[in-house]
Amino acid sequence: MSHENEENKVRYRRTQSVTRAEEITKKESKQRRSQPDKPCHQPRDSLFSWSSGFNNFTGLVNWGFLLLTMGGFRLVLENFIKYGIRVDPVQWFVVLTGRNEGEGHPSLLLIFYSIVPILICLIVEKGLAADILMESAGMIVHVINIVVLVLIPMVVIHVKGQTFSLVGAMTVCFIYCILFLKMWSYVQVNLWCRTRYKHRRSRSGRRQSISIAQLQNEREHEQERTSNGNGTIPNKEKDAVPKLVHYPDNLHLKDFFYFLLAPTLCYELNFPRTSRIRKRFLIKRILEVVIGVHIVMGLFQQWMIPSVRNSLVPFSNMDLTKTAERLLKLAIPNHLMWLCFFYLTFHSFLNLMGELLHFSDRNFYSDWWNANNIDTFWRSWNMPVHKWCVRHLYIPVVELGYSKISASVIVFFISAFFHEYLVSVPLKTFKIWAFMGMMAQIPLSTVSKFMEVNYGHRWGNIVVWTSIILGQPLAIMMYYHDYMITNYSDVVA
Repeated sequence: MSHENEENKVRYRRTQSVTRAEEITKKESKQRRSQPDKPCHQPRDSLFSWSSGFNNFTGLVNWGFLLLTMGGFRLVLENFIKYGIRVDPVQWFVVLTGRNEGEGHPSLLLIFYSIVPILICLIVEKGLAADILMESAGMIVHVINIVVLVLIPMVVIHVKGQTFSLVGAMTVCFIYCILFLKMWSYVQVNLWCRTRYKHRRSRSGRRQSISIAQLQNEREHEQERTSNGNGTIPNKEKDAVPKLVHYPDNLHLKDFFYFLLAPTLCYELNFPRTSRIRKRFLIKRILEVVIGVHIVMGLFQQWMIPSVRNSLVPFSNMDLTKTAERLLKLAIPNHLMWLCFFYLTFHSFLNLMGELLHFSDRNFYSDWWNANNIDTFWRSWNMPVHKWCVRHLYIPVVELGYSKISASVIVFFISAFFHEYLVSVPLKTFKIWAFMGMMAQIPLSTVSKFMEVNYGHRWGNIVVWTSIILGQPLAIMMYYHDYMITNYSDVVA
């Protein structure tokens, strides 16, 4: 509210300094209209002036969209004229199915091996719940198990990298990252539940010495309290209030694997569930996934690959003018692909999984496109990761006594590590461009907030969009250059 008041004051001062329209009284206006010269002028500001109050620019918005459409269509024609039709669904099938991998399909073997750390995690949790393992020993096993989970793809792909396809290596790294985050959440939530469970058990004292007859009487009284007067529990009430799962009854494979497949990174003992599967909704999401994959692959094959290849020589020669031209040309297909990938992943695929698993929390994204600063963007565009960071990293770090700024830096550091992990490990080029790009979000956040506070929400939003549109293609050009220098230096020379 204070920010809006300041803006209104600024606009009022501008109006006073530009025109005397407000100084002309209604009485003077009436006197002018009564004159025989038939006056046609009245105090009005130009439409583009802040003081005019005019805000209907629908025609200009339509003009902008039409201009962008025509420019995009021209780029499409230029691409087809220059490179021909490069879209080949057969190559998509070869790449996505891993037929160009070495013997034994190492990517599939690593994916199947991920069951081992999952089982180790569940066995340790059962041992801790039954007091077979000491708390400290169990936590040490958990830490080693989760850390080794992340290190396995790094070591195996580095040693046997020539047998992995790029898509296979990226899939393995992505799955192992998801497992790392989910297992962290699973261990931490069970630790919270176990601590409360043992605390309650210690307070109850020697309640285990109660006789069987007393337990039966307590159960009968419990049934009488929930009965409908006839000694029976009504079926409607049973259906309306589902029975909650309590610790340690959740420690079994069915519950754990449901969480691993559910479209969330944060574990709960009782997830919100839907009562049925909506068939029309499910069919729509399936069609979107199938069509979306083809659109993304087609854009990548027809538009992205030629643009990235053409950027290699100017980038290697440090020709700033041509590099800037290549960057801007690459930004358009890259951004279009990113938008398609966002919709395909966060709306189509995650809703598809949620519908199949009766998972009713579908808050996978917020209105990130309206973000006025970088912080708001990172809090809204990927809600599963944001919830995990807040619940399992930010709040625990703050509760340990660290400041909120330190906790935010730690969150960005962990995020930067996994961004680098997902790029460098499959490419086998251990650089730090993605890491530096994520850490650069901290000072960029300060810039976007400065623009938002001093120049308005619109300029803060422009900074956000600029970082998205230009940051990603710049990182792609860097990694492609380093990958070609590392593996095909003779070609580049």
